[in-house]
Amino acid sequence: MKKLNKISTGLLAVVAFVGFNACSEDDNLIIASAKGGPQIVTPASGTAIVLSAANEQNLATTLVWNDADYDASVAINYEVQLALAGTEFAAPIAGGSTTERFVSWTNQQLNDVSIAAGLNPFVAGDVEVRVISSIGTQDAQQQTSESITLNITPYTTSLPKIGVPGNHQGWDPGTAPLLASSEFGATDYEGYVWLDGEYKFIAPDEAGNFAWGNLDWGDDGSFSGVLIAEGESNIQASTAGHYLVKANTADLTYSATQYSWGLIGSGTPTGWDSDTDMTYDAGSQTWTLTVDLTAEEIKFRANDGWDWNYGDTGADGSLENGGDNIAVPAAGNYTIVLDLSNPRGYTYTLTLN
Repeated sequence: MKKLNKISTGLLAVVAFVGFNACSEDDNLIIASAKGGPQIVTPASGTAIVLSAANEQNLATTLVWNDADYDASVAINYEVQLALAGTEFAAPIAGGSTTERFVSWTNQQLNDVSIAAGLNPFVAGDVEVRVISSIGTQDAQQQTSESITLNITPYTTSLPKIGVPGNHQGWDPGTAPLLASSEFGATDYEGYVWLDGEYKFIAPDEAGNFAWGNLDWGDDGSFSGVLIAEGESNIQASTAGHYLVKANTADLTYSATQYSWGLIGSGTPTGWDSDTDMTYDAGSQTWTLTVDLTAEEIKFRANDGWDWNYGDTGADGSLENGGDNIAVPAAGNYTIVLDLSNPRGYTYTLTLN
């Protein structure tokens, strides 16, 4: 009987110990409750921000907000969202995630999200910004701030382009070679195109797509380099070949000059006296040549004359009309590639074999 009493006493002690510890652990539980969302402090709603490609890595602005209230000391996650004004965040763009009370954007970062939200380059437009708070790894108990409006003028570093559909590629605007203007807002388009028969010029739609039904231009019927958009004739390339094509959609003029390319210079077998002809590769849309060079200088020259030639000012692999002579790094046999397929972004490579 005494043995039984000892067992009962021990069992009661264990139960009491477990009960005490359970109460202690409950006392340490943190119960969070959403009591109020974050509040954006700065910038003020209506702030105008003009972004610049020249200052891409410079600070554009910092979004600051007050902490959300969860009625407890807990780690809070914040997500910043942007959307085109008036869309009620139907398609929000992520503007950053953090556990801090701020997000900073460089010109480039804010430009990227503004363009993604639907703003047009170099045109001031409104975007709405909000902050969403949550706690835990499952983003529980979300709370959303009141939104503010920022008036942002974004930019683009992409040059505007028009297409050149025609007989040379099956009259398909979506796959037509492109011409590029000299800067955003300019209408002086140029590029190199392999032409074979008739062709036209076509503009992209607002989404950047090329398709029939868009604005397009052809010849006015005089075949003297004059463009019209209504009642036009297809433009004609007299012979198949690689052409430098230019079109000005404001002046309504165009030209197409057929070029073949050669390599010339003190580093070539014939020096500065004559070209070594290059061969056009339709598959890669490049001009190529394999030749022995000495460690001197070269340039690219069109149609065996100096009216149109390319050099490399700055030795950066990009070509400029009338640019500096190109230094051959060492004597040897080289494969040389002249790439004129990217309008206004002409390049070359010298590969030692």
